[in-house]
Amino acid sequence: MMNISGLIITHNEEKNIRGVLTCFDFCDEIIVVDSFSTDKTVEIAKSFPNVKVIQNTFEDFTKQRNLALDTAKNDWVLFLDGDERITPELKKEIVDELNKPEQKDAYYFYRKFFFAQKPINFSGTQSDKNFRLFKKSKARYIAGKKVHEKLEVNGTVGALKNKLLHYSVSDYDSYRKKMVHYGILKGKELAAKGKKFNRLIQYLKTAFKFFKAYVMRLGILDGKEGYQISYLQSLSVFETYESLKKEQN
Repeated sequence: MMNISGLIITHNEEKNIRGVLTCFDFCDEIIVVDSFSTDKTVEIAKSFPNVKVIQNTFEDFTKQRNLALDTAKNDWVLFLDGDERITPELKKEIVDELNKPEQKDAYYFYRKFFFAQKPINFSGTQSDKNFRLFKKSKARYIAGKKVHEKLEVNGTVGALKNKLLHYSVSDYDSYRKKMVHYGILKGKELAAKGKKFNRLIQYLKTAFKFFKAYVMRLGILDGKEGYQISYLQSLSVFETYESLKKEQN
């Protein structure tokens, strides 16, 4: 099989780091790019074999991810977030795919979303997918994206059948904090692109985001959690424009 580098960027992930590093047990090197965690993230990471920890001040997600890519010795990389887990079936599929005579250059992973351990089936999560396995010689995270960083692939693309488990929400308060943080970063990104704050657009986009997640993407079928996810996604849009306004002032 091809050698793989397992990559992760971290900040205060002591709750998650052990679980995600275990998912990399078939990788011949693991690289953790940490933005100076103040908990036991680094200590736990260093207790694993084959782990190299690099500490780098956080500017944005794209820069952290590209630093991890630049550090990896192998062309094939598996990039996970702290709240993602690989199932035995997905691991087998990855190994089988890389054992084939020919591969694609990058693979999408579909993700199964959980809210406080409860599986979420709708609320916009049903089509959620991300590049997680790819050749670094064929891909790069696009500069200028401060949040929801985008991988640009210069090659062939495939998708794996088995889903990645995404424990994105451990509780309401931490998810709210995360969505507000994303909104602030997105606002800074818009300001850097020269976008102008508009109160009407702020309210229209916030309302549409809620309607889209809760009604169009069937969040209503996910019960209380569906309402909370839809609300917090729309809150993130509202905070994006608050952040844009602040940047302009």
